[in-house]
Amino acid sequence: MNGRLWTMDDLDAIAALERDCFSDPWSRRMLVESFLSERFFGVVLEEGGAVVGYGGLSVAADEGEIELVAVNEMYRRCGRGKLIMDDLVSLACERGVKRLYLEVRVSNAPAQMLYLRCGFRGLYARSRYYPDGEDALVMVREFD
Repeated sequence: MNGRLWTMDDLDAIAALERDCFSDPWSRRMLVESFLSERFFGVVLEEGGAVVGYGGLSVAADEGEIELVAVNEMYRRCGRGKLIMDDLVSLACERGVKRLYLEVRVSNAPAQMLYLRCGFRGLYARSRYYPDGEDALVMVREFD
């Protein structure tokens, strides 16, 4: 693993980074509820003791969904997102996931490129998925 699993002590830093990275961030309460779920698995990356990136996925039977991926703006485009994705894919595989899904804004070309490099492919668009009305691209990675 490139990072480590979330702990309850990480939630304030994750919530702050979530607010910095997204126009429609998950609330701290949503993060805590996910953290407490037996189906949820989260990873963090640290630099100098500070959380600079995180990711989370939920698993149900043989399907998983990557729900969260974020990297502090200072640390983007230098491989940290790939490290987080590698950890999430490994966690999914360890739990028997056969299909791993995610949604990404259609305007977020850098994230889409990362997901393509991580073996995901586009499936379809969800119209007006985000609160601001933007569409989402649903992507999937399948495992043998």
